This record gives sequence, structure tokens and C-alpha cells, in this order.
Amino acid sequence: MVTGDLTWTAAWRIAKRDLNARFKGLRLLLVCLFLGTGALAAIGTLTGAIESELEGRGQQLLGGDLEVEVWQRDLSAEELAALGEYGTLSGGTRLQAMASAGENAAPIELKAVDAKWPLYGTLTLKGGTEAAAPSANDAYLAQGAIDRLGISVGDNFRVGQAQLVAAGIIENEPDRLSEGFQLGPTILVAEGIPAKAGLLAPGSMYQSKYRVAFEQNRDPDNVQEALEERFPDAGFDYRTRDRASPGADRFVSRMGEFLTLVGLAALVIAGIGIGGGVSSYLEARRASIATLKVLGASSRDIARIYALQIGSAALAGSLLGLAAGVLVTPLLAAALDGLLPVERGFVFEPVALLIAAAYGLLVALVFAATPILRARRFPAMALMRARIVPLSRDGRALSWVLGGMAGIVALALITARQPLLSGGFLLGAVVVLGLLALLGLGIQRLARIVPRPRNPLVRNALANLHRPGASTGALVTALGFGLSAFVLLAAIQTSINGNIDRRVPAQAPDYFVLDIPRDRVDDFRQLVTDDQADAEIRTVPALRGAILAYGPEGNMTRVSDLEEIPDGAWPLRGERGLTYADEVPAGNRIVEGKWWDPMYDAEPLVSVDEEFARAIDLEIGDLVTVGVLGVEKTARVANLRVIDWESMGFNYVLVFSSNALADAPHNIAATIDLPDGAATGPLLRQLVNTFPSSSVIEIGQVLSEARVILSQVGLATFAAASVAVLAGLAVLIGAIAAARAVRTYDTVVMRVLGASRRQVLVMQLAEYGILALILAAVALALGSGLAWLVITQLFEFDWLPDWGVVLAVLGGGLAFVLVFALAGSLPLLRAKPAQALRAL
Repeated sequence: MVTGDLTWTAAWRIAKRDLNARFKGLRLLLVCLFLGTGALAAIGTLTGAIESELEGRGQQLLGGDLEVEVWQRDLSAEELAALGEYGTLSGGTRLQAMASAGENAAPIELKAVDAKWPLYGTLTLKGGTEAAAPSANDAYLAQGAIDRLGISVGDNFRVGQAQLVAAGIIENEPDRLSEGFQLGPTILVAEGIPAKAGLLAPGSMYQSKYRVAFEQNRDPDNVQEALEERFPDAGFDYRTRDRASPGADRFVSRMGEFLTLVGLAALVIAGIGIGGGVSSYLEARRASIATLKVLGASSRDIARIYALQIGSAALAGSLLGLAAGVLVTPLLAAALDGLLPVERGFVFEPVALLIAAAYGLLVALVFAATPILRARRFPAMALMRARIVPLSRDGRALSWVLGGMAGIVALALITARQPLLSGGFLLGAVVVLGLLALLGLGIQRLARIVPRPRNPLVRNALANLHRPGASTGALVTALGFGLSAFVLLAAIQTSINGNIDRRVPAQAPDYFVLDIPRDRVDDFRQLVTDDQADAEIRTVPALRGAILAYGPEGNMTRVSDLEEIPDGAWPLRGERGLTYADEVPAGNRIVEGKWWDPMYDAEPLVSVDEEFARAIDLEIGDLVTVGVLGVEKTARVANLRVIDWESMGFNYVLVFSSNALADAPHNIAATIDLPDGAATGPLLRQLVNTFPSSSVIEIGQVLSEARVILSQVGLATFAAASVAVLAGLAVLIGAIAAARAVRTYDTVVMRVLGASRRQVLVMQLAEYGILALILAAVALALGSGLAWLVITQLFEFDWLPDWGVVLAVLGGGLAFVLVFALAGSLPLLRAKPAQALRAL
């Protein structure tokens, strides 16, 4: 006999005796927490490792503490002196060029560096040899350049007018990540090679990059601000060691946001399974609970005993999830290899693991509190009659649930990179849970009031939806979230594939050609058409310049005076491509104002991208001032255009009238579209030989690299979203299995009354079929809506789902539900009526 409240120690002795070593009855809770906690552990560990790598190796990734970059010119003596005041200075140039060896030619990224490079890190050649910057005519080549040129170490090759020697193959380029996306494999040469090769003529497209290694402990942001004040109109682009690779930082941030939301979604879905699993577990132990109460156990004793059992299972599931998260991180790192800096092997991030464990245990508390507190307060006879008199709800559970939810929200807001995003997601999850709960009640009410069908099987299936103790609410929640996870994964994956396969390859030209001399454009056209008579050629003047000021005449805003760049006004950062034209560019459409006449020769005019104009409140008649090679040029806004950025042709935010920029030093850029099946090798060799200072970019190679990157993003997305789907599957299976105990009694009664096995199965399928069909529409709307947010708002991709695949996946999910419901019903048919009735 139990007298008085049990101590925690005594309660644990009782709980331990009843707790199965394999957690029988609590496996759904175990699986759900394993999936949710494991997902958050892997996500936190991976993103933490990448961010630590970006932060810890910022100097090496950038190649300095501060980088200054400018287009189409070198820094002036005054600018160089200003940079030199802060420490050791290393400079060089970056440009697209063509390399050739015999009959082979390849577009490459030429990287010229001085003798001080690298300021941080070490250049490693194939074979593990450490090397300094190349000197004289030596060059270090990426493996891709060696392969394309068909040469070996020690062989000669040509870049422009310079004869070079392949002195080694690059294995590790310390500042590679900060250089951004490449349009060809890297060739590393000495500082003077581009000029010697004839690639730095006035108007040529090249970048001058200078890095500074601070001699004192300085804040790079403060140094940048000082340089911006001293040279406000220089057109500099800056990077600091804290933002060595903005593209990588942005990608990690966006991917981290998405993955965290996926982990939270998996935990929310898992929470539904936890609630159902704990309810089923306690339902199966109602006789034990009643016996303990008959022996004198108090309600508090019952709560302690079963809280310890469920807490043990929750802790075990969370620990297994943490271990799985650590173990799977190397696989995710391998999937992102080359895209982001992440260490190979296992990574241990204690803070990320603690946060994941806290989320898992809080979710377990929120969803397990209600069934535990509901079971503790009922007298023994009510527990024994629970099959006939269902247990009512315990109002005290609400305080536990609200407390646990407050803890989850607080943890999300404190630890999230985007607190509003995570908070909004959790709020949305609560709203969705509420809507699904209301939908469950609505389905029960509808099933109660609809006219009774004549078919007795369908009539019984409808009755099962609203009878006392029906599990309709739990099934609606589980089915709604589970099927939505199917739709979410399919829509995200097919949209990413659509961005890879549909738009870009279908509209891209075969070649971009840069730095064609202005006086040789006719020669260029003749060479291309002689080789491919049906080739389509488009040429445009190509310049670089920085927007210095904009706005109404007499009240213009200087960009250097802005405290921050307005949203959507990215062209205000650094230098951008500029051009001039007599006609509206292909793929552009005038939406306000009008274009100038072909022979226009009055006040300089400019056409502006509509989105950019709206971002800075620019209107027709306002002025725009740009700096081109140190000269300020002002033009009046004549019209606004919509640009088809997906065309992958020449698209410019600013297009000027000819009289605005024609006198500035510049070259011509061109695109070449070849007929289908045309051989490209002969044309490429002729272009290299005839125009050695020009650069030819093969779009096929660029698209292949972009496709690989997007595929890596897709793989990471697929792997992450799969966790939510697995959690949804676990919840679906658990919800159907949880209902099986209740249905044993109903099935036995129907069998005693003469129902056949086939009729019982048909009733089960009809019941689940009705629910599944209703929830399919809900899942399609919910899953596709979430996928749209991920694709368009987080990744900023186009929304290109394959609806055929999405519907097929949803159909597969429905089939899975019905098949598992059928499989879950088979054991009911084998139940012995007498044995089952005695057990009730």
C-alpha cells in the first residue's frame, strides 16, 4: 500500500520496473525526437562550423584585413599612399582572358599578383609543394586550365601576346573563395604579365585589387569608413576580413535560415507524434494507473512515475538525435564541398547541440504534458471505464503547455539569426495547428449532420469520424502535416530543378566576347560569319562606372552621403556596367517615358531600370551622375525600362544616349548565338589568334558550373526537407497505429454482430479515404505556399514547380496512407473476440 506522496527516488524505482528496456510503447516518441533533434543538431553543427571557418579564417580567405577593388584603372599614387598608411600592401589585377596552346584554346580567369602575395595563407601546388607568387614568365594553372589546354607542367602556352611557362598546378589557392564565381579556371601570373600581354589597354575590362595586412590591431570597418570619407567618388568596392566572402556569408545565412525552419518544422510535426504516442502509451497503461491508485498512489505520484518514464524516453531520443546530427555532418560537408569552407570529418559544436537538445525536450514537454496531466487526476474506476467514458481534459495542462511554448519561442528568438523569421514561423505553426484542429472539429460536425448514406459500410465509416472517443482530430493533424511535407519537398525540389534546367540554358548565347577593339568590330563580325554564316551577333559598348549622385536637378543626393543603401538599390554599391545605345536593347520594354531618336545630339539622356528607379525614388526628368575613369558625367532620365534578366544577354541598369559616353575610352562586348550542332572549336581558335587581347567566355562551361552549384543547393535542400517528410511519415504511422487499440473494441463488436473481414476493411479504407481526400487539398495549399516562400523569399529563385510531379507525390502520399491504414487494420481482423472482450 502506498501512503503519502512518493519521493522522486521511489517514483523512479516504480517507473523503472514498468519501463521496457526497448521503450516498447514509446518508440514513436523516440523516433520523433530522434528526427527533430537530429535535424537541428546537424543544421546547427554544420552552419556553426562554416561560420567559425569564415570568421576564423577571414584574413586568409580574403588575403588581407581589407580589400579595395576598382574597375578599368589602377589606383593613383595618392590612393596607394593612403592604403599603405595602414600596413603592408599587396596588389594585382583580375580579368577574363584567353589561353592557347597549339590547337587548343580556353577562356580563363587571369589573376596577376605582386611579390608580396599572399599576405595571409600559403599557396600550395599539386604534390604538396608550398610556393610564393610566380615570377618572370612562370604561371601556376588550375587543373581545369591544364586539361583544357592539353599541356603538362613545363610546357609553354600563350595568354594574349605573352608566352608563359606552366610552372605548376594549383592545389590550394588561399584566397580563392573571396574571388567569387569564376567564368573560367584560374591562371596565376606575376604582376606585370597582363600589361605585357596587351590586355590592359584603355577601356579594357579588368579589376585592380589591393589588400592590406594591418600593422596594428585596427577595426577594418573604421578603416573603410575613413577611406570612404577621403575618396568618396573613387568607385571603390570594399571587403573586410569579417566579410571575406559576401556571397558565402549570404548563402550560409539564407541556407541556415531555411534549414533551421526545416528543423523546427520537423520538431513541430514530431510534437504531434509525441502527443499521440504518449496518449497511446498511457491508454495502454490505464489498468496499471488504476491499480496504483487503488493501492493509494496520489495523482502527484502518477504524474511523477509516468513523467519519469516519458522523460527517460525523451532524453534517450534526444541524445540519439544529437549523436546522429554529429555523425551526419561530414556527409553534408561533402555535399557542399567546394561551395563553402567547411572542415572534413566530425565537427563538435557544443552550443548547437545544447540548443537542439533544449528544443527537443521543450517540445516533448509541450506535447506530453496534456496526456500525463489528464491521466493523473481521474479516479481508478473512471480509468477502468475509460473505454466507455472517455477521460476529460485537465485544465492545469494548459499552463504547462503555455510555459513550454514560451520557452520554445524564447529559445528561438534568442538563438536565431533572424528572430522575426523564426518567431513568425513558430506563430505560423501554432496558427496551422489551430486551423487543423478546427478542421478536425469541422469534419466531425459535418460527418454528424450530413444525411446518412444507404450503404451501411459508408454510413459506419462516417459514424466513426464523429463517435465519442474518435481519433479524427489527431488523424487530421497528422495527415495534414504529413501530406503537406510531401508537397513541400516535391515543390522545392522541382522548382530548383526548374531553375537549373528550364530557363537559363534555353535562352543563353553560346559565347560572350569582351574587349573587342572599337575599330575592329567589322573584322570581328566578318570572322564569325565566315565560320558560321547563320550565327547571330549582338554587340554593345562596354564601360564601367559608379553612380555618384541622383535626383531632381538642384537637389541631387550624393551616394557618398547616404548612411545606408536603400533596399533594392544594389547598383549604388561600387562600379557597375554601363553602355550607350540608339535603340531599345533587346529583351527590354519601355514602361514610362520614351526613347531618344537614333541621331540624338542634345542634352545627354539615360534610360533606367524600373525596379532600381523605384528603389531610389527616381523619376522622369531627374538627373543621374556617374564616374567613368575619374570623369563625372551627368544625364537626364528619359525613360524607365523593364529588363528581362533571365535572357543572359547584355542587360544594363543604365543605358545612355550615345553623346553621353561615346568619348570615354572603352571597348566593345558581343554575344554569339551559333546554329544548333555547330562546331565551336575552329571559331574559338580563330578568335584567339585574331583577337589575342579579347576574352571569350563559353556559356556552356559557365552554366555547367552554375548547374553544379545549384545541384549542391538542391541536394542540401532535399536532405534537409527529407527530415520533415520522415517526421511526417512517423507521425502518420503513429497516428494510425495509435487508433488501432481503440478500433480493436469496435472491430470485435462488429465481428460479433456478423460483419465480415472484407466489410471491416472497406469501412477502414472509407474512413481514411474521406479524411485523406479532404486533407489533400489542404496539404496542396499549405505545402506549396511554404515552398513558394522558401524558393522566392529565402533563395530568391524563380517559382517553377513541376505540378505534375507535385501532384504525383501527393498522390503517392495518399496511397501510402491508405496502404498503411489497410496494413494497420489486418491485425484487428485476427483479434479473438472473447479474448479481446475480456481484456476490456
